[in-house]
Parts: sequence; C-alpha cells; structure tokens
Amino acid sequence: MQKQPESTGDKGVELICHFEGLKLERYRDAVGLWTIGYGHLILKDEMEKLTKITTGEAKTLLRKDLKRTEDGVKKLLTHSASQSQFDALVSFAFNLGVGNLKKSTLLKKFNAGDIDGAALQFKSWNKAGGKVLTGLTRRREAEMKLFLS
Repeated sequence: MQKQPESTGDKGVELICHFEGLKLERYRDAVGLWTIGYGHLILKDEMEKLTKITTGEAKTLLRKDLKRTEDGVKKLLTHSASQSQFDALVSFAFNLGVGNLKKSTLLKKFNAGDIDGAALQFKSWNKAGGKVLTGLTRRREAEMKLFLS
C-alpha cells in the first residue's frame, strides 16, 4: 500500500469548517450534545471552561480534533487513499465518528477498491435522530464530490 496522507488538506479543512460553521459560544447540536467552535464536542471536564472561546481557540480545538480523527481513519484504511479521498473520509468521520466509518459499507467498499461504490455510500448517511437533515444531505454530497475529485 502506498503512503497515506498524514493530515487533512486545505480542501478538507475548508469543507469541515464550512459545514460545521463557527460558533464561539457553546450550543447543543442536532442530537443535543454540547458543542463549540467548529463542531468540537465538549467533554465533561471541559464544560466549565468552554462556554465562550475565540476564533484562535476554535482553530486550536479543530486541529486537535482533526488529529484524533485522522489517526482513527488512517488505522482503518487498507487501500491507498488520495488526499481528496482521505479528506472526505476524515470529514465524514469527524461528523459521524470513526466508529460509524469503521462499521460502514462505505469503508468496506473503499478498502475493497470499489471507489465508485464507496462514493455512493456517502448519501446514505444524511440522518440525525432518525430524520433526514438538509444540511447533512448537502455535506454528504460535498464529501462525495471531494472524494471523487
């Protein structure tokens, strides 16, 4: 297997920032979890200090979160990924969790070399709390487009 990308590229970070949006005060996400910055899920030990942050702090949290997600994605890949494929998979896993990527048909198809089949799987992951969300539908379409670029 060729060397995998080490980190998310500019296009992937751009996509993640666009869809996560930037919120400098904590809020509850679509499924009720406390979140801040660019989609950072607030941990129990962070609850008191992460009520309001700066843009710089949001970017630092994003870099830390992406590192964990990137490491998780790299461990799951047995097929070589281009930078754009890696970025799309990181965006997917950042939004839905590495565990969901691990059990997905998307990953199975990708690792089997079925790139087109894997790409089509992005569209299946557009629900939160059992409901189709327009924002998730748009995000999955953008991830699929990046994946295929």
